[in-house]
Amino acid sequence: MDRRKALKNMGLSLGYVVATPTLLGIVQSCKQEKVLTWTPEFFTKEQGAVLTKLVDIILPKTDTPSASEVQVDIFIDRFANQVMEKEQQDFVKMSMGKFLDKALKDAGKEKIEDLSAEDLEPVLAAALKVTKEDEVKNFEAINSYTESIAKGEQAELDDAISRFAFANNLRGMTIWGYKSSEYVGEEVLAYLPVPGEYIACGDLQELTEGKTWSL
Repeated sequence: MDRRKALKNMGLSLGYVVATPTLLGIVQSCKQEKVLTWTPEFFTKEQGAVLTKLVDIILPKTDTPSASEVQVDIFIDRFANQVMEKEQQDFVKMSMGKFLDKALKDAGKEKIEDLSAEDLEPVLAAALKVTKEDEVKNFEAINSYTESIAKGEQAELDDAISRFAFANNLRGMTIWGYKSSEYVGEEVLAYLPVPGEYIACGDLQELTEGKTWSL
């Protein structure tokens, strides 16, 4: 089982860097748009509202902005719409649907727009709470599913694994989008737009106060 291949098949791998004009354009456009005026391009309006709640569950506001405050939800929506291939988009829609079905059932609600952060958080936590062994099995099943779909074959994915796939991918995309935002890159991470002296073996605490470089 090739976990990296399974992730890449869904277009959500954090193991490779996407540095294209398309991605840079997405980041730039997200920076300029306010959440209050956001109309999702890929997700429905109701799904977009859920996405906003979910990214803030993953990265809530502390001494730094929440994920939605730096437009991570907009970034994910536009990445899905502008970068993902059709099979990848279909996978996201399918896995998100399974996730939302579970949230509605557990909350005893009928409409997506009625789901609160309190309804969504336990479903997200349960989807991500898997052992290393189960994680490997999940990625094997996901890889098999995506390969079958790519071949035009009929395939089904277990509901619990679908929820895991959605939650795991969303968590990765949220972190990726957050670190790609201008505010986090310049104000939270170590930022040096014009590189200076190269210090190969310097102490990280002394060089950046323990912060990861944004560039």
